Amino acid sequence: MVYRVVFALFIISKAGGLIYNREFHAGLSKLEANDYLIVAGTFHGIHAITKQLCPAAAAPTPPAITTPSLAPSPFPSRPSGLEVLETQNFRMQCFQTQTGVKFLLFTEPHQPNVDTMMRRIYELYADYVMKNPFYTVEMPIRCEKFDRGLDGFVKVRS
Repeated sequence: MVYRVVFALFIISKAGGLIYNREFHAGLSKLEANDYLIVAGTFHGIHAITKQLCPAAAAPTPPAITTPSLAPSPFPSRPSGLEVLETQNFRMQCFQTQTGVKFLLFTEPHQPNVDTMMRRIYELYADYVMKNPFYTVEMPIRCEKFDRGLDGFVKVRS
């Protein structure tokens, strides 16, 4: 059996502030609190720049034969920005929500099913953080149910 590891999770607000960070495994170097804020702000800026670097989508060509068309996509080929950064020692995957909140998951480079993991983490966030009447959007996340949900999910995976 191959052992896979999830190192850490960062959640960055739409304004670029770090609203949640959690380490699950001691594989990453320990940073100072201020360094985590710098990493989040820097990634936010890089993500915005790479979103602008995306090439413009080509105009669709009209079909030669009239066929029933599919419903238009609610997200017409919009640029996404930096989504994956992979090094020899770790992989950083970004998932950006419709509201601009970014989830950064740090894993081993060959961690399988990272997209599925990100989707489940987002579901935990939606269920335990966003439905919490005491949580204020854009503020640091302090939610024990969210922490326990992440613990249960990540420990099953790692």
